Amino acid sequence: MNENSCSFQNEKELRDGEVESVSAPPCDKDSSALLAFRGIPISELKNHGILRALTTEANGWEPGAVSTEVLRAQEEWEAVESIQPDTGSQARSDQPGQLISFGEALQHFQTVDLSSFKKRIQPTIRRTGLAALRHRLFGPPKLHQGLREERDLVLTIAQCGLDSQDPMHGRVLQTIYKKLTGSKFDCALLGDHWEDLGFQGANPATDLRGAGFLALLHLLYLVMDSKTLLMAQEILRLSRHHIQQFPFCLMSVNITRIAIQALREECLSRECNRRQQVIPVVNSFYAATFLRLAHVWRTQHKTISDSGFVLKDLEMWAKKSPRRLLKTLEIYLAGVSKGQASLLGAQKCSGPQAPPSKDLTFTGVCDLPPPSSKGTWLI
Repeated sequence: MNENSCSFQNEKELRDGEVESVSAPPCDKDSSALLAFRGIPISELKNHGILRALTTEANGWEPGAVSTEVLRAQEEWEAVESIQPDTGSQARSDQPGQLISFGEALQHFQTVDLSSFKKRIQPTIRRTGLAALRHRLFGPPKLHQGLREERDLVLTIAQCGLDSQDPMHGRVLQTIYKKLTGSKFDCALLGDHWEDLGFQGANPATDLRGAGFLALLHLLYLVMDSKTLLMAQEILRLSRHHIQQFPFCLMSVNITRIAIQALREECLSRECNRRQQVIPVVNSFYAATFLRLAHVWRTQHKTISDSGFVLKDLEMWAKKSPRRLLKTLEIYLAGVSKGQASLLGAQKCSGPQAPPSKDLTFTGVCDLPPPSSKGTWLI
């Protein structure tokens, strides 16, 4: 290569009509030619013909037709130029695929207009006659006036359905899926993968009857805390037992229904008044009831055919002894912190795990027929 071959001049006009020339100093060394286009973006090289001049002068080679592979590679290189470096700033909160916390989801409901849903709620059970008198004399205390707005918010969220067009709703579903499965990738909001987690069909919205979006918030609460996440994963493994399998998410929805009833019947009022909070108490009651169900399910060898009766007995026991139930959860979570707790007993759930069956017949608390003379299991 001689010195004349190291002097370059632009052969084409730029798209905006301006002409740009590029020249290089004499080439004392082979590598000095790179100085001529070191500051030129890759996407502009095609406008200067520099690479073509280099290869033509050096090797006497004339390029032929440009292949589709080359064009595609060129587009990829040009796309690289448009990527901005990470500045360390936080991603937008509404960015698709980003996990959402329970607090952020709750704040969404605290700020949007829920007046149309609030009209539907019945905060407490209406009692008449002797039932009202007995409740007044021997029942739990009434919820403090200052906590009733928070209670009404919980019941209002239970009236809201799943809206696939709401980005926040989608993020809640994505977070639940990723936390339970360990996946780092987004999933479709509709599909058979929801049946793998224990919904009855491809659309989770169809299983929220009687609990509304509160059922999804409870699942979100369960998976976004590191200690309760371990509990959720153990229950999920139990739900896939080859004999004792049950639909995990559908069971969770039924636990949320029990929590709603306990709140409306004022079974949680004493604890709410003591803590001066409603939502944390309802969340803990939900988690504690799910924990109790898993223990009973495993130790008493329950199967899917027992689901309705187990849930009914569980509801009666939980509403009768909420403080005892919450204490059990506290003990369990303390054990999790020390790495000593397993809700499935001393021996973790063993045996092969079956894939979720679409033929399972699940009976929830809303589907159970009126009590008969046969009695029920004791929990």
